Amino acid sequence: MHVAEPAYTRLHVDERRRQLLDEGARLFATHAYADLSMAKIAREAGISKALLYHYFPSKQDFFVATLQQGAEEISRRTEPDPDLPPFEALAGSLEGYLGWIEENELAYRRLMEGAASVPEAKRLVDGIRDTTAERILAGIGAGDPPPPRQRTAVRAWLWFMDGAILDWLEHKDMTRAELRDLLLGSLAGSLSAAGSP
Repeated sequence: MHVAEPAYTRLHVDERRRQLLDEGARLFATHAYADLSMAKIAREAGISKALLYHYFPSKQDFFVATLQQGAEEISRRTEPDPDLPPFEALAGSLEGYLGWIEENELAYRRLMEGAASVPEAKRLVDGIRDTTAERILAGIGAGDPPPPRQRTAVRAWLWFMDGAILDWLEHKDMTRAELRDLLLGSLAGSLSAAGSP
């Protein structure tokens, strides 16, 4: 009986941390970073400030952990299916990304806003873009290193994609499928202009 207790305690600790990260994701999505303090976060989470500090040494650490949790979820949802042809795999990944954004619109908006002013958010967004660019370039067989025109076309398309998504969220006058098809078409056009086969 005594042997089982540490496993139960560990599970409880992991579950508490996950709950705090979920609450943090909600709070950082609905409040500006500067408007939140550890005391306010603890109140909203219904725990003591000391317990929050036990899990996260600072607000910045807590913020970074919530961003990383979101990035891991995005990565899982956008993992390309290796059994599909490259364009179909990309369409599936894009569908997964747009689905996550629909479910987490406020978090996505805050992440895009934060990328301009919060270094941790910028690093996270840059990391997601780097990984996505590498996946796309590998999928089209661009080589390692890829030709500069193809690399530039793909990286520029990722910026275009975020702009198009923000417009879609603001106006809500296109379906997700219409946006997905527009984005896929714009990538194909960019790669064609770059001289991709």
